[in-house]
Amino acid sequence: MALENLMVTTIGIIVFFILIIWSMVWKGIALWRAGRNNQLAWFIVMLIVNTVGILEILYIFIFQKDMNKKTSKKKK
Repeated sequence: MALENLMVTTIGIIVFFILIIWSMVWKGIALWRAGRNNQLAWFIVMLIVNTVGILEILYIFIFQKDMNKKTSKKKK
């Protein structure tokens, strides 16, 4: 019984740390991109709200301004 509780606790701790690392990686990428794109509102929301990477992934793939479109318009 005690060994089973220890295994559950150990697995829980491992999953917890994997989620923390997952969230930090996505949050770092999204915050960096929001800062580079001068999107202050997105930067603040992602800094305060913790969604285990879901909001950050949505920002990166859906809501992020495309910097390539801006630079290609300026070159023309």
